[in-house]
Amino acid sequence: MVLGKVKTVAVCFDCLNESNLPVFSGGDSVSGRVIVDVTGEVRVKTLSINARGVAKVRWTESRNAGANTAYTQNYTEEVEYLNHYDILLGEERDEDSPEESLTVLHTGIHEFAFSFHLPQMPLATSFEGKHGSVRYWVRAELHRAWLLPVKVKKEFTVFEHIDINTPLLLAPQAGTKEKTLCCWFCASGPISLSAKIERKGYTPGESIQIFAEVENCSSRVVVPKAALYQTQTFFAKGKGKQIQQLVSNLRGDPLPQGKSQSWEGKLLKIPPVSPSIIDCPIIRVEYALVVYVDVPGGLNLSLSLPLVIGTIPLHGFSSRTSSISSQCSDSSWLGLPERPEAPPSYSDLAVSEAHRRGCLQDCDRPQGGAEDQGPHLAYITEFRYQPPPLYSEIDPYPDPACGTQGVGRADACPSR
Repeated sequence: MVLGKVKTVAVCFDCLNESNLPVFSGGDSVSGRVIVDVTGEVRVKTLSINARGVAKVRWTESRNAGANTAYTQNYTEEVEYLNHYDILLGEERDEDSPEESLTVLHTGIHEFAFSFHLPQMPLATSFEGKHGSVRYWVRAELHRAWLLPVKVKKEFTVFEHIDINTPLLLAPQAGTKEKTLCCWFCASGPISLSAKIERKGYTPGESIQIFAEVENCSSRVVVPKAALYQTQTFFAKGKGKQIQQLVSNLRGDPLPQGKSQSWEGKLLKIPPVSPSIIDCPIIRVEYALVVYVDVPGGLNLSLSLPLVIGTIPLHGFSSRTSSISSQCSDSSWLGLPERPEAPPSYSDLAVSEAHRRGCLQDCDRPQGGAEDQGPHLAYITEFRYQPPPLYSEIDPYPDPACGTQGVGRADACPSR
């Protein structure tokens, strides 16, 4: 008797969205099929699936234990969000099944449906970072008598939705700072910076309207700038590791001594990026808009405004404009008008490679070292496969015994 062969085993999801991508949220039903293509007769013991969702963190650090002695310290942590097991064909047995209990698959393509529900709880959004990730997948295993099992794995995406239509995320963000470049007997005057944005919550594809006022009473020519940063924080064994990435930036005109400059709603577009992750105990993804004054030969004057990147865009825009404007009525301190911009639809979220590269070429790296991938459906593929931007590593919990590692401050602004 000639035994048949298994040509392929594949996992396919039943996608119910326009983009035909396997994207789900907490509480959703995930369904699909395991497709088995065989030639001849194949005797199968079991066909099973295991759906899992795991947030995982891992990094290493070098340690000194004395003269000419060093070792590597590993930091790892893991949080499980999903673990579902199901047998689609056959029965699970502790010992090899007898011949008569095997299921025979004949030549052709066979499909086996599966379905399960994601937990009704806050799930971490799928994410890929330098020191950690949040991944969800379905693994199918085909077991045959006296042969190695055939395994196949297919990932799917989970979004923990963030609705920016909440009072907290619709509240305006503002701040004021001032600094004097010289001290003691120098007569140089101060540099002042005031900045404001209309709300805290945004979605990818929107443009942030920046209202700012810069006054230069110093003896130097300064340049007002703004940058959007993403900060990834990983936690393991009571220690944290941070990576800061520049997402987008813009610059104003050089400002001579005794002059001032106003930004009356200067636009900074948000490219396709991962939503904020705020509920995962071991991985956090946060954003901040940094408006700053680039001071040649001195420390920059910076103002950081925290942001939340959500997945559900602003709705009922015309009716909300008046309410937002009333909340922002204190903007008279800038003497600037309110001009909210309606967010685009998700179909308009594509960002060209030329635009992305041009944005990065003008950026000034943050102080410190530089190194080292999204909202719903439409931009996840773009974000995942774009080259990662520059980053700087920041350790918020340095080990006193090992000294500092030359990392930049989290709120540091790029210098020229």
